[in-house]
Amino acid sequence: MATKSSWKATLNELIAGSVGGAAQVLVGHPLDTVKTRAQIAPKGMFKGPMDIIAQTVRKEGFFALYKGMASPLLGIAGVNSLLFAAYGVSKRIVSPYPQLSLPETSLAGAMAGAANTILASPVEMFKVRMQGQYGGAQDKRLSAVAREMWSQWGFRKGVMRGYWVTMAREIPAYAGFYTAYEFSKRKFASIYGSELPVWALLASGSTGGIAYWLSCYPLDVIKSRVQLRQTPPIGTPVQYIAHEAKTVLAESGLKGLFSGLTPSLIRSIPAAASTFAAFEITREYLAEFTGV
Repeated sequence: MATKSSWKATLNELIAGSVGGAAQVLVGHPLDTVKTRAQIAPKGMFKGPMDIIAQTVRKEGFFALYKGMASPLLGIAGVNSLLFAAYGVSKRIVSPYPQLSLPETSLAGAMAGAANTILASPVEMFKVRMQGQYGGAQDKRLSAVAREMWSQWGFRKGVMRGYWVTMAREIPAYAGFYTAYEFSKRKFASIYGSELPVWALLASGSTGGIAYWLSCYPLDVIKSRVQLRQTPPIGTPVQYIAHEAKTVLAESGLKGLFSGLTPSLIRSIPAAASTFAAFEITREYLAEFTGV
């Protein structure tokens, strides 16, 4: 019976996670485009985040801010579905008790981040390559980008390019994400009880989102650059991550390793808030039917 209940709980988390992922993309994608372009644009192309928005809208139209959304909208629903299910399973592995300590929550989040990489890596790669197009005549559709990466480089060096740097990013990012979320949620619960108002869920989600981005920089910059390059990285993951970091430092100095952090932090507030709120509300709704 316990096994059946755990499978029901995992199914609830898969469904609720996909709803949370869709909410995240719809709310946060424009600023994600700004963040990615800040990381990968040629030096001197933009003066800052506001200039990226102004130039993008002026030259490519407003909906260019949603460029590459098809990949995450289809993919992040699956990514978040896997993420929240993996987190639920990881919590049950880490501790038999439902209330984990914050260090245990951090470990479960790190485990979920590692599991999540298998989907997050290709979704991120296609998104970055779409966002790295600036409205020129040579711009390609997502289907063309996918065919090109597959035909030229195959699965490992094409579709899964940047897998290891993505994993290196996801592990600390989701350790911070879930720890900050649970910490805030428990603080609110100590005041308002277990039935938290929606605004408290939104605020807790925002805290988790901010912790996510603070935890994954500067690896997010390195990941974006690796995935955008015309050729696959050379050497071991440690070697190519170190090489890319040195290249960024040589080109832009220390601040280059934190390119796009400001729009990422701004984006994280509504995006992560909507993710967690959509997840929690959907899971509660499903629990009424499954009893788990």
